[in-house]
Formats: sequence, structure tokens, C-alpha cells
Amino acid sequence: MHPRRRTAIPWRQALLAALLAGIGPGASAQAIATANPPPSLKDLFEAAWALQPEAQALQARRDAARAQQRAAGAWTPEPPAVEARHRTDRITGNDGARELEVGIAVPLWLPNERRGAGALADAALAAADSRARAARWRLAGSVRELWWQWQRATVDVDITRAQLDSARRIAADVARRAKAGELARADQHQADSAVAAAEAAVAQAESAATAALQPLKALSGLPIAGAPEVVAEPEPGAAEAPDHPALLDLQDRTTLAERSAALAATQSRANPELAVAATRDRGTAGERYGQTVTLALRIPFGGGPRHESRVAAARAEATEAQAQLALDRARLQAEREAAVARVEAARRQLAAAERRATLARETRGFFEKSFRLGETDLPTRLRLEAEATESERQAARSRIELAAAISAWRQALGLLPP
Repeated sequence: MHPRRRTAIPWRQALLAALLAGIGPGASAQAIATANPPPSLKDLFEAAWALQPEAQALQARRDAARAQQRAAGAWTPEPPAVEARHRTDRITGNDGARELEVGIAVPLWLPNERRGAGALADAALAAADSRARAARWRLAGSVRELWWQWQRATVDVDITRAQLDSARRIAADVARRAKAGELARADQHQADSAVAAAEAAVAQAESAATAALQPLKALSGLPIAGAPEVVAEPEPGAAEAPDHPALLDLQDRTTLAERSAALAATQSRANPELAVAATRDRGTAGERYGQTVTLALRIPFGGGPRHESRVAAARAEATEAQAQLALDRARLQAEREAAVARVEAARRQLAAAERRATLARETRGFFEKSFRLGETDLPTRLRLEAEATESERQAARSRIELAAAISAWRQALGLLPP
């Protein structure tokens, strides 16, 4: 494996510099400074995350989990209830019978229910955060994919524009020499045809770049204008191997399901209630009111199919989360290994493409001189120009593919855009 290196090269500048070496000063016409530079990959990612439903609902989920924690720390599982009752015979006989009862009913925790509810609330808060981190990671993959599709399309635009500039210079030289009688009109027509083909290629590349940009604009909500300055993400080091967000999400979901099942097992019946009531009554008019105090305990019957159904459903959720965790752990490990192999293959491909581009530029320079001296015909000159352009395109695309492979490697490791 090659030694790792931090890759941070503005590919568009490198590409234009390489083209200028063989084509001339005309290719620099596209380098126009803008007051508002295009956003970076990280800018697009953060803007897209702000629009996601998970981001907008995250604080509400945290508030719900914290409220659940406060409820688990309360003295009673439900708020107490006040009861008031008044009895009279005014409508029936009106003998003066009166009775007024006022009491309070307090629900009681079941054994181990309070501890289980607290553990479930803690797991819910952790699951809310890990769910958001997993959503950010998945969004990063979507943004990265769209970003590098746009870069590929942008590189094609640069290459086709450079090819058009070269074709126009060749056509101008051929026209001058045809006017002087050094070349035939058929050569001029052939050169003009090459210009027309290059113009069509530019139009097609610009259309493809615009189409590749639209999904990125829709996802981020940013008004992207102009061509980006491509800076590759750094290669991940050995220290950059955090716990994967997708696995953390599944682990917390598993914990949440397990604690939900444990709580469901303890809640085998409805909560008992302790009631205390004070009664003031008399039998007939003229009697003195008597006062009594009532202490009552209400214990519901438990068990039954409903309780068994809740416990079974909670255990099924826990089992499913555990199985999914094992599957995703194996899948993500395979994706990491595939990403490393892709980076190494892209690096070898780039070395070969750059070597081919260097040879093509040198060959083009040789035949450009011989064409001016009349030693090479126009078809050969155009063929070599097309070969040199294609080699430049392959080299530029190889740089993009290496950067995209490193980005995919970071995505497989669970790293967000830096």
C-alpha cells in the first residue's frame, strides 16, 4: 500500500495549468473571479442538514426524552387525582340527610417500574442523538455523491472549452495558410468541421453540468453560481476511526428496545392507587355532623393476554434490532475494505493517466511544429489534437475519481465532510 498523503489540490487550477502548457494562453479566459465564491462541500452539507426533517425535529425529540426522565424521577407514575362527592335527600324526602366526601387518590409505582422507566428515558435520549448522527452520515453520503457528479461534469466543461479554443486556433491557422495557397480549401472545411464538433461538445458538456448541479441546489437550498474550486478531502488516518454513526444508532435502538421490553415485563398490571378521604355527614336534619376518615388501597388484577402481547412485541423489536446490528456491522466492514481497494486502484489509474497525458502533450508539440513547417498533414494534426485532449480528459477525470474514492473511504468510516 502506498504511504498515505494529505491530498488537497485545487484540481481545476491544476487542470487548466496542464492545458495551458500545451494549448496556450486562450484557455485562461474562463478563470473569472467572482464576488461570491461557490460553497464548499462542507457548506453544502451543513446547509442541506439544516433543511432535513431530522434536524428540525431533533430538539423536540430531546425535550421529549428529558421530560420522560423527569417523569421517571417523580414520586408517582401519574399525577394524583382529587375526588369530591356530595350526597343529599333534598330531591327525594328532604329529611336533612347530607354527606360530603373529599379525598385524594395517589397512583403507586410497581416494583422496579420506576428504575425501568428511568433507564428507558436515558436510552431514549441517547437514541435521539444517535439517530440524528446517523441521519447526518446518510445525508453526507448523498451530498458527496452529488458533489462529485458535479465535479466530473465541470471537468468535462473545462476540457471541451479548451478543445474548442485549440480547434479555433488550428482553424484560423489553416484559413490563413489556405488563403496564401499553402493548403487546400478541403483542409479549411475539415478544420471548420472540427470547430463545429467542438462547439457541440461544449454545449453538451455545459448542459450536463447544469443538470448535475440542480439536485445539489435542491438538496442544499443554496443559490450555487459559478464553478467550484475542488479541494479533495484528506485521507483518513489511523486515529480517524470513530464509532460508526450507523452502528451507534442501531446499538442505541437495541438498548432502547431491550429496556422497553424490561419495563413492559414489570408493568404486569395497572398501577395500584392509595386513596385518603375525609367524610362529613348527618342522617337527618337537626343531627350533628359526624366526620370520618377513609384509607383505601386499590390493586388491579394483572397478567393476561394484553400484558403478554406488549412484552412479546417489545422483545421482538429488541431481537430485530440486534439482528440488524450484526448484519450492518458486517456490511460496513465490507464497504471499508472495498473503499480502500478503490482508492488504491484510483491512485494507480491516475499515475497511468498522467503519464499518458505527458506523452500526448509532448507528441502534440512535435507534430504542431511539423504541421507549421508543412511536414504533417491536417488529418494527422487533428487526430493528435483529439488524442491529446482525450488524455487530458482522462487525467483530469482520474484526479476527480481519486478524490471521490477518498471521499467514499471517509464515508465508509463514518466521517463527515471536514
